[in-house]
Amino acid sequence: MSESSKVFEKDFVEKLLPQKFPFVMVDKMYDYTETSLVSGFTIQKDSIFFQDGNFVESGLIEHIAQSIALHTGYQFFLKNEPAPTGYIGSIKDVEIRQLPKLGDEIQTTVSILQEFAGITLVDAVTKLNDIVIAAGQMKTVLAK
Repeated sequence: MSESSKVFEKDFVEKLLPQKFPFVMVDKMYDYTETSLVSGFTIQKDSIFFQDGNFVESGLIEHIAQSIALHTGYQFFLKNEPAPTGYIGSIKDVEIRQLPKLGDEIQTTVSILQEFAGITLVDAVTKLNDIVIAAGQMKTVLAK
C-alpha cells in the first residue's frame, strides 16, 4: 500500500531535489512508499541530455539517480527536515535498451534494496509506454 498515491508535479518535485534547472531530470512523483518510488520525466528539447533527437544514456542514468534523490527528499519532507545532497556511489548491471525521444514520458520505479548510514542501494527499472527501456542497480551516498 503506497503512502502517497497523489501525483506530485514539477514545482513540488523540484523543491525536493538538490538539482536545479537545467539539470533536473524528474518532473513527477507518482507513488511513494518507504521502500519504493515511481517517478516520471517528460523529455524536453531544452534538456542538457537531449541530443540528435534522443534523450541519451547519461540522461537516463541521471534520471535514475534523481529518482533516488527524490525518494530521499520526500522522506525528509515528511519529517519536516531539509533534504541532504548526495552523489552516485556506483552503477551496476545497467542495460539501456532504447532511448526516449522528444515528448516521451518515461517512468522509473526505484526499489530500495538496502539503506544504511547514508548509503542507498536500489534496483531501478525505467519504462516508456510500459516497455522496459533501462534497468540496473545504483548506489547513492549522502554528502556529509
